[in-house]
Amino acid sequence: MSLHVGDYGARKMADSSKIFTDLPAALVENVLKKTAELGEKLLAGFEQQKKDRKLIRKRLEEVGLLIKDSSLDYPPLPTTCAVDGSYGLERLLTNDLAAAAAVAVEGLTPPSEQRYWETPRYKSIVFSEIHHEKTATILRSAMIGEELLLATKAPHSLVFLDFTLALPLIYLNQGFSAAGITLDLDVSNYLINKSINYLQAYRDILHSLRSDHQYIGIPKYSTKREISKVLGLPSKYDDRGLLTLILEAGELTKPLPMEKPNQQWHLTVAPLDKRRREAEVLVDEIIKFIQNIHVLYYKPHDWLPAFRIEIADSIAKNWHRLAIILHGIKHQCATPSIMEPYPLYLADRTVKALACALPAFRQITTQRIAEMYRGDIGEIYIAMHGYRTEEGR
Repeated sequence: MSLHVGDYGARKMADSSKIFTDLPAALVENVLKKTAELGEKLLAGFEQQKKDRKLIRKRLEEVGLLIKDSSLDYPPLPTTCAVDGSYGLERLLTNDLAAAAAVAVEGLTPPSEQRYWETPRYKSIVFSEIHHEKTATILRSAMIGEELLLATKAPHSLVFLDFTLALPLIYLNQGFSAAGITLDLDVSNYLINKSINYLQAYRDILHSLRSDHQYIGIPKYSTKREISKVLGLPSKYDDRGLLTLILEAGELTKPLPMEKPNQQWHLTVAPLDKRRREAEVLVDEIIKFIQNIHVLYYKPHDWLPAFRIEIADSIAKNWHRLAIILHGIKHQCATPSIMEPYPLYLADRTVKALACALPAFRQITTQRIAEMYRGDIGEIYIAMHGYRTEEGR
């Protein structure tokens, strides 16, 4: 299944040019007025952060959290890839069309690399389901599970994950819980049957025991504030935004334990029969390893924001493995026009096309049904009419 349908970027630009077409003029004027007020408030915050920058940087140095990447080893350039996924749910009159995909994209290849990775480097799942409110939740869990499987099968030294390392636990917990009460859905049975594989892959990523495989989470957004809390800063400071202003090119923060949630980590076991005990052991290991996740921020170049990097405890305590990660990230950020590591950018563009492609899949399916239907063809087109598309990543 190809996830690219036309030029996604061109379509987005065309859509943005018509963004105000269906809105009342008075509403647009009112919103624009409020955005001006919001801009003044944000400007005041930026100016305050600029004023405090030197003091906060000095505090980082005093507590020993500031490191130069040049102080670490200079390992050989690692091979890299990124994994990302998306899902879409087309709500039809009579049923739902559910689709999800996970893709793996290789990064810029070192000159001497001759490694072969068999294709396909993606996994797609498509189901026709009855209407149910839990379908999207279960589909999203299957999507994140397939991402984990692709990541652990990648023959690369450095694998980028476009999410916080705690996210799979949340998605899988929600999906397993919902699947247990929706066994009439095909996607539920799919998730249950693959649950052991998903848990094994997640355990391996959180453990990261093999020194030739580094798995890192690079979320674009996080509410965690590990650095700010160590420095005693008020809640108005966001770690990534603050460190983007403070860190210079080639600087990083010392790895710190990831901020713990208010409640204990919890992962429901999928409703398995014969392999339930195996799943319970895997869940116990996952809960153990996720509590030892470490976080650091790294700014490879002046033109980039600081990246939040989440790593296993086994990597955080090994400076050589940490140097491999930093070396790989810097090499994959080769141009100012891309604000993230190159393979993450490519994987993101690929999966975004899935939701756009769902109506096309529905149209093709409708045409094939109509060719074989012996009744009133109008009934087919009404039944297959799409009312709403839900999507996510």
